[in-house]
Amino acid sequence: MAKIDTDPNKGTRAEGRVATGHLDRRAAVKSILDMLGDDTLIVAGLAGTKGDVLAAVGDDPRVFGFGGAMGAATSMGLGLALARPDKRILVVTGDGELLMNVGTLATVAVANPSNLGIVCVDNEHYGETGFQRSHTGLGTDLAVIAQGSGISAVRTVREETELAEASEMLRQTNGSSFVLLKVRVDDPPKVRFSWDAAYHKNRFRQALLGQP
Repeated sequence: MAKIDTDPNKGTRAEGRVATGHLDRRAAVKSILDMLGDDTLIVAGLAGTKGDVLAAVGDDPRVFGFGGAMGAATSMGLGLALARPDKRILVVTGDGELLMNVGTLATVAVANPSNLGIVCVDNEHYGETGFQRSHTGLGTDLAVIAQGSGISAVRTVREETELAEASEMLRQTNGSSFVLLKVRVDDPPKVRFSWDAAYHKNRFRQALLGQP
């Protein structure tokens, strides 16, 4: 009997990779951003999560995306939240990136700014370097680490029906919040964006400060 190929990632970099999550990453991130509204400033991690954010909101001045500096998205989001308590800050990062600077979660918990939310898109693989399995595919639970670090508002989302409550938590909690999105492994279409760092810095500064 002929073998039927059911791998949705056939022919992509994610071919043959599996994860415990099954959310569509692009749809899940878009759902959360749509529910949070356009008054949120977004710090997006490396190409995978930056692509998710840009696919959801387009080339938006509210987005500061990283190119390099893997692991720094949560640290930058924390600094922004502390410096501008009048602005709601959302960090969108990936499991591989967060694992490189996981101690930041403890600092977030100690500082506990109420205007900071963190969304981790967890596909249990390092998408930037060839889809090797990450620690989260081998038993590490970043939501447990966040909670153990002292962040009280923590939620793991595995189903689309849970996204609304997670978004509400990100907006309404009195302290920092952390949402772990358990997504399937896929290699979505690339989103083209400018690599002009000065352009992005100046544009985001205007969105942050309300001035050129």
